[in-house]
Amino acid sequence: MTADHDTADLEALLDATEALVYARGVQAVGMDQIREASGLSLKRIYALFPAKEDLVVGMLRRRDRRWRASLAAFVEQSGAGGPAEHVLALFDWLHAWFSEPGFRGCAWINIHGELGPASQAVLDEVRSHKKAFRDQIAAWADTAGTADAVYLLAEGAIVTAGISGNPEIALEARDAARLLLARD
Repeated sequence: MTADHDTADLEALLDATEALVYARGVQAVGMDQIREASGLSLKRIYALFPAKEDLVVGMLRRRDRRWRASLAAFVEQSGAGGPAEHVLALFDWLHAWFSEPGFRGCAWINIHGELGPASQAVLDEVRSHKKAFRDQIAAWADTAGTADAVYLLAEGAIVTAGISGNPEIALEARDAARLLLARD
C-alpha cells in the first residue's frame, strides 16, 4: 500500500469519525457506522487505530491542529494593532465558529463530559488541547492574569454557546474582554 493510499484512508476515517462523533457523541456511534461513512473495512480501520479510543484521540489531535491553526491565522490577520486587538479578534473568531451550521459546542468538552475519567488517553488529549488553547491566548495577552481571565471568558462562551445555541454569546464575552483589557 502506498503512502498516498494510507493518507487518503486516514483522512477518510478521521473525517467520518469527526462528523459522526461531533454530531452524535462517542458512545452513540458504532464502529459499523464509522466503517460505512468512511468507506473502509473494519480490518483497515483497526489497522490504522487498534481501538475506538485510539481513533477518538487521533480525531481530537487532528481537530486540535486545524482548530488552533484557523484561530491563529484569523487572530494574526485581524489583530495587527497589538495584544488587545488580538484578544478581541479571538472572540470574533469564536462568533464565526458559533454561527456555523451544526455547531454543537466544544468537541473536547463534549467528549470529556461523555467519557469522564473512563479514558485516560482521551482525558490527556482534552487537557493537552485546553492547555494549548490557554497558551495560545497567553501569547496574545499582555499579562498572565489577563491571559487567564480571557481564557476563562473564551471557555465560558464556548460552553454557553454550545448549550444555548446563541452565537451572540461570543460578542458578549468580547465586550467583557474589552472591559478587562481597559483596566490594565
